[in-house]
Amino acid sequence: MMRFDILTIFPHILDSYLEEGILARAEKKGLIRINFHNLRDYTNDKHRTTDDKPFGGGPGMVMMVGPIYEALQALASRSKRQRSRIILLSPRGKRFDQKAVQRLSKYEQLILICGRYEGVDERVAQHLVDEVISIGNYVLSGGELPAMVIIEAVARLVPGVLGNEESLISESHGSQVLDFPQYTRPAVFKAKEAKTWRVPRILLSGNHKKIQEWRDKHRKNP
Repeated sequence: MMRFDILTIFPHILDSYLEEGILARAEKKGLIRINFHNLRDYTNDKHRTTDDKPFGGGPGMVMMVGPIYEALQALASRSKRQRSRIILLSPRGKRFDQKAVQRLSKYEQLILICGRYEGVDERVAQHLVDEVISIGNYVLSGGELPAMVIIEAVARLVPGVLGNEESLISESHGSQVLDFPQYTRPAVFKAKEAKTWRVPRILLSGNHKKIQEWRDKHRKNP
């Protein structure tokens, strides 16, 4: 079983997404385990503070190193897993791609730290994590959505999670190219204003060699 531990100040923000679909079925089968940990539970003041003003001035707030450190210490004491990876989600991190998905799928446990506000105290990246990952060159309100992107992408490579094993094989070797165009029924779709959209004839031919050649030709480079 592969385990995902998410450190966040909003532990229920993704509950509805996890109640349905591939990840829900995988958890039910015991193939993966997803745990959320509220960083406010690892504070030491009555207000359960997880952020403070940045040194040197500037707008916004910065997430403190203390609660993250304590949460990681607690996780380390509970888990004896040797193949574990601690990841900070940040726009400043290394770009997430299919190669990273394959690499991370080899671990038994991923610990994902979700930032908020103006960022996370740099000492977290310097001393507490194994790597910093970004899912794209843009800014989100927090790291929860990036964490879920990583979880779903990695979980798909866990044996048994996908119902179609051919999909698993295809994705595990798909680090260099994006997928080819896909079509399904009807073969001819009549849209409004007398427009007709047809499926490429080669896909209806039954000639698997020619179909594969067409798909290879129409793959898109990332």
